[in-house]
Amino acid sequence: MTYTLAIGDRAYSSWSLRGWLSFERFGIACDIESARLYDPAFDALLARFFPARTVPALRLPDGIVIADSLAIAEELAARHPTAGHWPAEPGARAIARMLAAEMHAGFSALRNHCPMNLRLSYQDCAPPAAVLADLERLQSLWAWARTETASHGPWLCGDYSIADVFFAPVAARIAGYNLPVGTGAAAYVAAHLADPAFRRWRAMALVDGPDQAFYRRDWPQRPWPGPAPLPADPSVTGPAENATCPHSGGAVTHFLSLEGRIFGFSSAFNRDMTVADPAAWPAFMALVTAGAPRTD
Repeated sequence: MTYTLAIGDRAYSSWSLRGWLSFERFGIACDIESARLYDPAFDALLARFFPARTVPALRLPDGIVIADSLAIAEELAARHPTAGHWPAEPGARAIARMLAAEMHAGFSALRNHCPMNLRLSYQDCAPPAAVLADLERLQSLWAWARTETASHGPWLCGDYSIADVFFAPVAARIAGYNLPVGTGAAAYVAAHLADPAFRRWRAMALVDGPDQAFYRRDWPQRPWPGPAPLPADPSVTGPAENATCPHSGGAVTHFLSLEGRIFGFSSAFNRDMTVADPAAWPAFMALVTAGAPRTD
């Protein structure tokens, strides 16, 4: 069973992030085809995924193509009923569905003023009244969902669900534009920023082609507020400790240094996404741990 997911720029395409998380966060494999937004290759990508008009678009194993993040999430939930896309408890499931639907259809002021940009964070974006109203609505929804579902963990309706998938890019916007939220909402944002799947997507986003001018804003910047990456250096040559790439299994051709040790990868992209956030990649960290000296 093979799925193929079409996506845009990882740094900027919030809907692509939702589509990818609907696979990655629930342990479902898919092949990826991508193209940069505002590029002729993007139109060519969509032409291969007719009738989709935007990303994400999904080719199912039987060849049928469906588009729209919510449709993709629902189809995956139906095809993989034990994966956990929706809460099992009926009340929590109803609330999660309502949350995803409202996110899918609303919050246009926040989206327009603060387009997702995972490559940087601003000190202040001077949010207008309509954005502040969207933030108030978000916070009230999140608090209501956690109370109604008695969620004591970091997520909205108990275990991580499609509701959290749909708010992941919102968390990125709050972090990226330093938007004012209360303690509870800030903790929810921090949970997304620390989530390993989100960190892997952002690591890829940081090295996924050049910046897109459309998303540039002339506001003072600050460091990204998520977990600080381990310091890795790509300006090294081999030989590496490992003979095959931890991501692809291919022969190593590119290298990085971490803690004085050299590791190899099968492509510049695989190396660079690892440099961006080494700890986000379990297969790579397994290499690091396996060869680490004993301290006992």
